[in-house]
Amino acid sequence: MAKEVSISYERVAPCVYRIPKSGAMRTEGRVYATPALMESIQADKSLDQVANVACLPGIVGTSNAMPDIHWGYGFPIGGVAGFDAEEGVISPGGVGYDINCGVRLLASDLRREDIAEKLDDLTSGLFRNIPTGVGSRRKDLKLGPSECRKAVEDGARWAVSQGFGVREDLDYIEENGTIEGADFDAVSERAFERGRSQLGTLGSGNHFVEIGYADEIYDEAVARAFGLAIGQVTAIIHTGSRGFGYQICDETIHLMIKAAQKYGISLPDRQLCCAPIGSPEGRRYFAAMASAANFAFVNRQIIAHWVRETFEGVLGLAPREHGLRLIYDVCHNIAKFEEHLIDGRRRKLCVHRKGATRAFGPGHPSVPEAHRAVGQPVLVPGDMGRYSYVLVGCGAEDTLGSACHGAGRVLSRTQAVKRAGRRSIVRELRDKGIVIQASSRETVTEEMPEAYKDVSDVVDAVHGAGLAKKVARLRPLAVIKG
Repeated sequence: MAKEVSISYERVAPCVYRIPKSGAMRTEGRVYATPALMESIQADKSLDQVANVACLPGIVGTSNAMPDIHWGYGFPIGGVAGFDAEEGVISPGGVGYDINCGVRLLASDLRREDIAEKLDDLTSGLFRNIPTGVGSRRKDLKLGPSECRKAVEDGARWAVSQGFGVREDLDYIEENGTIEGADFDAVSERAFERGRSQLGTLGSGNHFVEIGYADEIYDEAVARAFGLAIGQVTAIIHTGSRGFGYQICDETIHLMIKAAQKYGISLPDRQLCCAPIGSPEGRRYFAAMASAANFAFVNRQIIAHWVRETFEGVLGLAPREHGLRLIYDVCHNIAKFEEHLIDGRRRKLCVHRKGATRAFGPGHPSVPEAHRAVGQPVLVPGDMGRYSYVLVGCGAEDTLGSACHGAGRVLSRTQAVKRAGRRSIVRELRDKGIVIQASSRETVTEEMPEAYKDVSDVVDAVHGAGLAKKVARLRPLAVIKG
């Protein structure tokens, strides 16, 4: 084991901090935060994790952390690192257990006042149509092995072929809803059994479906290009690959601990277990991880279809009347092969983003054609009592074209329950005009607004650092949770 790094840092720009290279670090660390956020970041060991990631073989550029950083398994949540595609490593701790946890944003032709009197019915309809909570499943959507193979290898394309959404949706999903390289043969029987009936389900914890509206526009031109306007009703879907992805990660970690020993990789933390990208272990993990990523794309595609159906059933509107259309769908936990400009030359990297969002700028070929002139939408959900943000990517190469993914927790779930005491969070939110339905009171308490940083502080840091620019703010009206 390599010796753990002792952390020191210095401020090098208004929203940028540098962790100098020391000890076993192969490169320096970078943290994107305001001074106030930097104070809160030091409450856990996430800065140690930034430095530890910098010790891994083949890392290119810097070990980066977004302003919503907090402690995670191996990598910090909010961590970004790129590894040479031939000489680097791939680590399940750099992706996380909820592979391709991500966010999808839909915008409608409706205004806030159009749904005001039906808000309770709409919330109940969503909660009825979209299974939520630990172990939630759709009894009417249980896949056999052959169909599951098609789903995880084709991704969102498979969902559309089954009538969940329209072909145009694919144009507004990261990688068009399919990570290439997925292989169902790399997936265990246990992962298949856990996932086969969980497509179209929300899960628990911080996953949600939220109906809201745009209450602030910061960049009129970009908002217009995205199709966003003041007062417009929106829907946000936040979920991932459920038990399917969890099982893949859990099984791989045990294999990767052995692989690190096999290939002589010295680790500052066992949770950073990894294997060379080109090794049999590395290739197998990528194939299984990509399968889980595609499972998550399918999951969000199906849920979006049921959101549209709920609007139609509760409001009595045809699709052309509600106009719910996909703005974008982004990954938050993923490893992907990308080309980046490093020290003046283009290099192929395996970029790990764990609790971070791709934020490519104007003109990038991976940005959908409809958004390419302005840049990629960056979707940043906040807590259920305040607001979420839509940003646009700036393509900053220092972070490999990455930005934040959310608010970031400041209280553990246990701490949140203790802090809440006998309070009724549901009633408090109702008093603010926000309708909540969840599978348990405990879930709502664990996810209360105070458990998170104010996402506006996180977004201001990203905006100030030039990673992404503010476009619009979205206020919640109704939320369903597991």
